[in-house]
Amino acid sequence: MAEKGTGTAKEFALSAARLAAGRHCSDIVVLDLKGKSPATDYFVIATGTSDRQMRTVADEIGDAARQLGLRRFGRAGYEQGRWILLDYIDVVVHIFDSEYRDYYDLELLWGDAERLDYSRPESS
Repeated sequence: MAEKGTGTAKEFALSAARLAAGRHCSDIVVLDLKGKSPATDYFVIATGTSDRQMRTVADEIGDAARQLGLRRFGRAGYEQGRWILLDYIDVVVHIFDSEYRDYYDLELLWGDAERLDYSRPESS
């Protein structure tokens, strides 16, 4: 679980988005849900190219989380590879195929959330 207030959750969310981008995911969005969601602080949403690629991205995000000392609370959809959800409590990562991404449209559901720029490292 990420420590609230230390920036670890935000750093991890941005890092997960950069990792997904580096592995050819598209339409990557990081939503800041602090004060909007009682369940999590950040959503990372990405679209994968295939079930295999999506599982690889999920595995690499898991490796990155472990390097930061974060423990995954839950994982769903990994075997099917249509919508993989990785729950790190303060950060929830969604890796969709394009059909499921369009159908569930999480950005519309959380349309009032701030979108964070993951394309460059945070400056301290």
